[in-house]
Amino acid sequence: MIKFLDLEKINNRFRSEFDARIKDVLDSGWYLSGKWNDEFAAHFAEFCGTKHAIGVANGLDAINLIIRGYGFGPGDEIIVPANTYIATILAISENGCTPVLVEPDINTYNIAPEKIEEKITPRTKAIIVVHLYGQAVQMKKIWELAKKYNLKIIEDAAQAHGAIYDGNRVGNLGDAAAFSFYPGKNLGALGDAGGITTNDTELFERVKAIANYGSDYKYHHIYKGVNSRMDEIQAALLDIKLPYLDADNARRRKIAKFYCENITNQKILLPKTYDENAHVWHVFAIRCEIRDELCKYLNDNGVQTNIHYPTPPHKQGAYKEWNNQSFPITEEIHHTIMSLPMSPVMTDDEVKQIVDLVNKF
Repeated sequence: MIKFLDLEKINNRFRSEFDARIKDVLDSGWYLSGKWNDEFAAHFAEFCGTKHAIGVANGLDAINLIIRGYGFGPGDEIIVPANTYIATILAISENGCTPVLVEPDINTYNIAPEKIEEKITPRTKAIIVVHLYGQAVQMKKIWELAKKYNLKIIEDAAQAHGAIYDGNRVGNLGDAAAFSFYPGKNLGALGDAGGITTNDTELFERVKAIANYGSDYKYHHIYKGVNSRMDEIQAALLDIKLPYLDADNARRRKIAKFYCENITNQKILLPKTYDENAHVWHVFAIRCEIRDELCKYLNDNGVQTNIHYPTPPHKQGAYKEWNNQSFPITEEIHHTIMSLPMSPVMTDDEVKQIVDLVNKF
């Protein structure tokens, strides 16, 4: 069986380094908010090209904390793509804000910049851009809108570690960015973890305090905060993996290129990218009108697949108030999308085997 994502194989590459680093953390007796959080935050900020980075508990908390850090709340609207993973929208709701859904571009699956302005009202405070599946959003029009209407740009970069747009990495394309280091991400921890990057020092200091019970120093609480901290072991292990991220992403691009050049089955709609450097291929998402049959066929022939995502947020029970709304492009994507195996440890033979099977379907 070709696994959709072989996390054991991915992480075993670093086993000796992991063992030494875990011993270091254990021997230190310091397991939260210590030197490895500081080290990883500094290295990740440098990698993204930002002044600041902070580790938090997970990607959802990262978005939540940014929104909270800016003081957005009830009555405020935040624009968000309709076809994102639900976490992006949950963070908006958690702060009492109103999510305003915008359809994606059918080709890139990212938010369609030309459809944003019609959704802006006097209550709009921010635009959340989601670099979905690993491809950076085309930001030029969004930068113009943010300047015109005095809006914040928040990046959901959970799936796009290392992706590039206009010479800058994601995480440095807006006012603040949220990352997930969930184990399956391009840069994945061995448990839940997340991060925030920003050039806004005031926001950084506020978010840092809010995430630590609202405390700027011990037993002094200036906000009604939360507990959202990355533990030392996760920070230490992520710091080991970070220097290998660009090489891993390059391998993903090579696999994606082979898929795109060699899958010829007319039943398959291949993903499109406007710049190969903009994409880090967190998943390789294709579309097929008979998706379920294709998934079963591949699984029966030894290839695991996945669906990102089967049900759009506006059709989920959590948002019953939206269930009667129609977002036809989003719905088309969610009804036909599926993901082929993609990881930096796949062999050329495995990739060829998958292509052959898809072409024979």
